[in-house]
Amino acid sequence: MTLPLMPKATAVWLIEKTALTFNQIAEFCGMHPLEVQAIADGEVAQSIIGYDPVANGQLTQEEINRCEADPDRKLKLSANRMQIVKRSKGARYTPISKRNDRPDAIAFLLRNYPQLLDQQIAKLLGTTKDTIAKVRDKQHWNSANIKPRDPIILGLCSQMDLNSAVAEANRRVEKDETDTSSLNPSETIEHQESSETKKEELDINHIFSNYSEKNNQSDDLN
Repeated sequence: MTLPLMPKATAVWLIEKTALTFNQIAEFCGMHPLEVQAIADGEVAQSIIGYDPVANGQLTQEEINRCEADPDRKLKLSANRMQIVKRSKGARYTPISKRNDRPDAIAFLLRNYPQLLDQQIAKLLGTTKDTIAKVRDKQHWNSANIKPRDPIILGLCSQMDLNSAVAEANRRVEKDETDTSSLNPSETIEHQESSETKKEELDINHIFSNYSEKNNQSDDLN
Protein backbone atom coordinates (compact mmCIF):
# COMPACT_ATOMS: atom_id res chain seq x y z
CA MET A 1 0.00 0.00 0.00
CA THR A 2 1.29 3.46 -0.95
CA LEU A 3 1.70 5.68 2.10
CA PRO A 4 1.30 9.45 2.18
CA LEU A 5 4.30 11.71 2.46
CA MET A 6 5.39 12.30 6.06
CA PRO A 7 2.98 9.72 7.59
CA LYS A 8 3.37 10.78 11.23
CA ALA A 9 2.93 14.46 10.46
CA THR A 10 -0.09 13.58 8.31
CA ALA A 11 -1.52 11.53 11.19
CA VAL A 12 -1.08 14.51 13.53
CA TRP A 13 -3.04 16.72 11.14
CA LEU A 14 -5.84 14.16 10.67
CA ILE A 15 -6.16 13.73 14.44
CA GLU A 16 -6.36 17.47 15.03
CA LYS A 17 -8.51 18.48 12.06
CA THR A 18 -10.90 15.58 11.41
CA ALA A 19 -13.30 13.20 13.15
CA LEU A 20 -11.77 10.10 11.57
CA THR A 21 -11.29 7.01 13.75
CA PHE A 22 -7.88 5.92 14.97
CA ASN A 23 -8.16 2.80 12.80
CA GLN A 24 -8.84 4.85 9.66
CA ILE A 25 -5.91 7.16 10.33
CA ALA A 26 -3.61 4.26 11.27
CA GLU A 27 -4.34 2.32 8.09
CA PHE A 28 -3.95 5.36 5.86
CA CYS A 29 -0.63 6.36 7.46
CA GLY A 30 0.78 2.84 7.84
CA MET A 31 0.78 2.98 11.64
CA HIS A 32 -0.64 0.96 14.53
CA PRO A 33 -3.93 2.24 16.02
CA LEU A 34 -2.30 2.38 19.47
CA GLU A 35 0.43 4.63 18.06
CA VAL A 36 -2.24 6.96 16.66
CA GLN A 37 -3.99 6.95 20.03
CA ALA A 38 -0.71 7.80 21.75
CA ILE A 39 -0.31 10.79 19.43
CA ALA A 40 -3.87 11.88 20.21
CA ASP A 41 -3.17 11.57 23.95
CA GLY A 42 -0.03 13.68 23.61
CA GLU A 43 2.27 10.86 24.71
CA VAL A 44 4.38 10.90 21.52
CA ALA A 45 5.10 13.17 18.55
CA GLN A 46 4.47 16.31 20.59
CA SER A 47 7.01 18.28 18.57
CA ILE A 48 5.69 17.16 15.18
CA ILE A 49 3.82 19.79 13.18
CA GLY A 50 0.79 18.51 11.30
CA TYR A 51 1.18 18.05 7.55
CA ASP A 52 -1.98 18.93 5.59
CA PRO A 53 -2.73 16.10 3.08
CA VAL A 54 -5.52 18.15 1.48
CA ALA A 55 -3.33 21.16 0.77
CA ASN A 56 -0.58 18.99 -0.74
CA GLY A 57 -3.00 17.07 -2.95
CA GLN A 58 -2.86 13.65 -1.28
CA LEU A 59 -6.47 13.70 -0.03
CA THR A 60 -9.63 15.53 -0.94
CA GLN A 61 -11.97 17.06 1.61
CA GLU A 62 -14.80 15.05 0.04
CA GLU A 63 -12.93 11.79 0.74
CA ILE A 64 -12.41 12.83 4.37
CA ASN A 65 -16.10 13.71 4.72
CA ARG A 66 -17.20 10.35 3.32
CA CYS A 67 -14.91 8.47 5.72
CA GLU A 68 -16.05 10.54 8.68
CA ALA A 69 -19.64 9.51 7.86
CA ASP A 70 -18.69 5.83 7.55
CA PRO A 71 -16.15 4.54 10.16
CA ASP A 72 -15.67 1.33 8.15
CA ARG A 73 -14.61 3.17 5.01
CA LYS A 74 -10.90 3.36 4.20
CA LEU A 75 -9.18 6.56 3.17
CA LYS A 76 -7.74 6.51 -0.34
CA LEU A 77 -4.96 8.67 -1.71
CA SER A 78 -6.18 11.14 -4.27
CA ALA A 79 -5.71 10.06 -7.87
CA ASN A 80 -4.71 13.63 -8.65
CA ARG A 81 -2.11 13.84 -5.89
CA MET A 82 0.88 15.92 -6.76
CA GLN A 83 3.53 14.24 -8.82
CA ILE A 84 6.85 13.73 -7.15
CA VAL A 85 9.69 14.98 -9.31
CA LYS A 86 12.72 12.73 -9.18
CA ARG A 87 15.80 14.68 -8.31
CA SER A 88 19.06 14.30 -10.17
CA LYS A 89 21.89 12.20 -8.85
CA GLY A 90 24.37 13.67 -6.44
CA ALA A 91 24.22 15.42 -3.09
CA ARG A 92 20.94 17.01 -2.12
CA TYR A 93 20.82 20.79 -1.89
CA THR A 94 19.84 21.90 1.60
CA PRO A 95 18.46 25.41 2.18
CA ILE A 96 20.62 27.55 4.45
CA SER A 97 17.80 27.82 6.97
CA LYS A 98 17.81 24.03 7.46
CA ARG A 99 21.54 23.31 7.47
CA ASN A 100 21.82 23.61 11.23
CA ASP A 101 19.29 20.77 11.49
CA ARG A 102 21.46 18.29 9.60
CA PRO A 103 23.52 17.05 12.61
CA ASP A 104 20.24 16.17 14.37
CA ALA A 105 19.05 14.32 11.26
CA ILE A 106 22.39 12.50 10.96
CA ALA A 107 22.15 11.38 14.60
CA PHE A 108 18.60 10.14 13.97
CA LEU A 109 19.63 8.03 10.96
CA LEU A 110 22.71 6.63 12.72
CA ARG A 111 20.58 5.57 15.69
CA ASN A 112 17.56 4.20 13.84
CA TYR A 113 19.09 2.90 10.59
CA PRO A 114 22.60 1.66 11.39
CA GLN A 115 22.59 -0.38 8.17
CA LEU A 116 22.80 2.80 6.08
CA LEU A 117 26.23 3.55 4.60
CA ASP A 118 27.78 6.95 5.19
CA GLN A 119 27.53 7.71 1.48
CA GLN A 120 23.78 6.99 1.59
CA ILE A 121 23.27 9.34 4.53
CA ALA A 122 25.40 11.98 2.80
CA LYS A 123 23.25 11.73 -0.32
CA LEU A 124 19.97 11.83 1.61
CA LEU A 125 20.85 14.87 3.70
CA GLY A 126 23.24 16.74 1.42
CA THR A 127 26.08 16.46 3.92
CA THR A 128 29.62 15.04 3.95
CA LYS A 129 31.15 11.81 5.25
CA ASP A 130 33.42 13.88 7.51
CA THR A 131 30.42 15.50 9.21
CA ILE A 132 28.75 12.10 9.63
CA ALA A 133 31.91 10.67 11.22
CA LYS A 134 32.15 13.60 13.64
CA VAL A 135 28.52 13.21 14.70
CA ARG A 136 29.00 9.44 15.17
CA ASP A 137 32.21 9.89 17.20
CA LYS A 138 30.76 12.87 19.13
CA GLN A 139 33.54 15.08 17.76
CA HIS A 140 31.16 17.58 16.17
CA TRP A 141 31.63 21.14 17.42
CA ASN A 142 27.98 21.19 18.59
CA SER A 143 27.80 17.62 19.94
CA ALA A 144 26.43 18.73 23.31
CA ASN A 145 23.31 20.13 21.66
CA ILE A 146 22.67 17.48 19.01
CA LYS A 147 19.32 15.71 19.46
CA PRO A 148 18.21 12.97 17.02
CA ARG A 149 15.31 14.31 14.94
CA ASP A 150 13.49 12.79 12.00
CA PRO A 151 14.89 14.25 8.74
CA ILE A 152 11.48 13.84 7.09
CA ILE A 153 9.85 16.07 9.70
CA LEU A 154 12.72 18.51 9.33
CA GLY A 155 12.14 18.58 5.57
CA LEU A 156 15.65 17.37 4.73
CA CYS A 157 14.54 14.33 2.76
CA SER A 158 11.34 12.64 1.60
CA GLN A 159 9.81 9.44 2.96
CA MET A 160 10.22 7.89 -0.49
CA ASP A 161 13.96 8.60 -0.63
CA LEU A 162 14.50 7.29 2.90
CA ASN A 163 12.49 4.12 2.24
CA SER A 164 14.47 3.50 -0.94
CA ALA A 165 17.83 3.95 0.83
CA VAL A 166 16.81 1.68 3.73
CA ALA A 167 15.55 -1.03 1.35
CA GLU A 168 18.85 -0.91 -0.56
CA ALA A 169 20.82 -1.14 2.70
CA ASN A 170 18.72 -4.09 3.90
CA ARG A 171 19.35 -5.96 0.63
CA ARG A 172 23.09 -5.35 1.00
CA VAL A 173 23.10 -6.65 4.59
CA GLU A 174 21.14 -9.78 3.61
CA LYS A 175 23.54 -10.45 0.74
CA ASP A 176 26.58 -10.00 3.01
CA GLU A 177 25.10 -12.42 5.56
CA THR A 178 24.40 -14.99 2.83
CA ASP A 179 27.94 -14.68 1.46
CA THR A 180 29.43 -15.03 4.93
CA SER A 181 27.37 -18.13 5.77
CA SER A 182 28.47 -19.96 2.61
CA LEU A 183 31.89 -21.56 3.08
CA ASN A 184 34.56 -20.82 0.47
CA PRO A 185 35.63 -23.96 -1.48
CA SER A 186 39.31 -23.29 -0.74
CA GLU A 187 38.47 -23.03 2.95
CA THR A 188 36.67 -26.38 2.72
CA ILE A 189 39.78 -28.06 1.21
CA GLU A 190 42.05 -26.54 3.88
CA HIS A 191 39.67 -27.77 6.58
CA GLN A 192 39.70 -31.31 5.13
CA GLU A 193 43.50 -31.34 4.81
CA SER A 194 43.85 -30.11 8.38
CA SER A 195 41.54 -32.88 9.61
CA GLU A 196 43.48 -35.54 7.69
CA THR A 197 46.81 -34.27 9.06
CA LYS A 198 45.50 -34.41 12.61
CA LYS A 199 44.22 -37.95 12.01
CA GLU A 200 47.63 -39.07 10.73
CA GLU A 201 49.33 -37.56 13.77
CA LEU A 202 46.94 -39.41 16.06
CA ASP A 203 47.61 -42.69 14.25
CA ILE A 204 51.40 -42.25 14.56
CA ASN A 205 51.10 -41.45 18.27
CA HIS A 206 48.93 -44.52 18.73
CA ILE A 207 51.53 -46.75 17.01
CA PHE A 208 54.40 -45.43 19.12
CA SER A 209 52.28 -45.82 22.24
CA ASN A 210 51.64 -49.50 21.46
CA TYR A 211 55.31 -50.06 20.62
CA SER A 212 56.38 -48.53 23.94
CA GLU A 213 53.95 -50.73 25.88
CA LYS A 214 55.30 -53.89 24.18
CA ASN A 215 58.89 -52.93 25.04
CA ASN A 216 57.94 -52.40 28.66
CA GLN A 217 56.27 -55.84 28.80
CA SER A 218 59.38 -57.44 27.26
CA ASP A 219 61.64 -55.82 29.87
CA ASP A 220 59.43 -57.09 32.66
CA LEU A 221 59.70 -60.68 31.37
CA ASN A 222 63.48 -60.47 31.19
